[in-house]
Amino acid sequence: MNRTAISPPIDTVISDWSKDKAAMFGRDTVQFRHTLHERPMFSDEALVDVLDRYPRERLGVFTMGHDLVDWTSWRRGDATGMSGRQLMDAVEAGRIWLNLRETNAYLPEYAALCDEITLEKERHLRTSLFKRDLGLLISSPDAMVFYHLDVPLTSLWHIRGEKTVWFYPRAEPFVSDETIEKCVTKEAEGQFAFRPEWDASAQIIDMKPGDMITWAQNRPHRVQNGPTVNVSLSMEFMTQGALARANVLYANAQLRKRFGARPKVQDRIGPPMLAKLALARAIKASQAGRHAYRPILPATFALDPAQPGRTRAI
Repeated sequence: MNRTAISPPIDTVISDWSKDKAAMFGRDTVQFRHTLHERPMFSDEALVDVLDRYPRERLGVFTMGHDLVDWTSWRRGDATGMSGRQLMDAVEAGRIWLNLRETNAYLPEYAALCDEITLEKERHLRTSLFKRDLGLLISSPDAMVFYHLDVPLTSLWHIRGEKTVWFYPRAEPFVSDETIEKCVTKEAEGQFAFRPEWDASAQIIDMKPGDMITWAQNRPHRVQNGPTVNVSLSMEFMTQGALARANVLYANAQLRKRFGARPKVQDRIGPPMLAKLALARAIKASQAGRHAYRPILPATFALDPAQPGRTRAI
């Protein structure tokens, strides 16, 4: 009997998977090469079209100061009535950071790209990914994101321009468990105080088009753009292990606030972790959990469509 050979799945996104990289994924900082920067969906014309179609009320428009320590200079703005072309002009001329979160929920081509990336990751990592948020980042020359951390697992895919990312240990003095807990419970926006001398302990990665990096959950980091416009994708997601860690941190926050405890983080399944997962589930299901405080950074400036890159206070 003749049998047709079945070809192995072809990687369409990442070009240098290996067993070692797959084993380190989500546990440490890992660098990959990808091919997304070669796709026409990231041309100037395509990006302008995306900005025109993406829900304007969902668009994150930010500006920032120059002092690494002055993280409160990160401000949200308003771009009501501006076209995609005007937004791109503002990015090119100003100090602007556009964050289009969950493009996969609003634009079909990004939904398809998110599925493509997910299927490839799941095949190599042999685990399911969920709570997926594929965000598009378009930012000005020399713009930056202050010292911060992310609650989910994250991978950063660089498309255009150059940027540098500094990663810091997930330990004191760089970050405390209490600070991470506040990010998990949304009592903090994710950015927090930074000290320049910490750079001596940082892992520094320079990114060019075609580079992708991923790192350990909740690891503090900051980002600095090079001298040209930057375009990147940020994919946030959860695995069962990452979700368990987030819920342990949520439970720890409740134990700290309600009982003055000083809880530790459990990363392995056992009675302490299971008890905390049950506690987190119970609190989130309660009335108090459903109405937990969720701060929103208010808009304090508007972009000026007549003067690209200029802002006015509101």
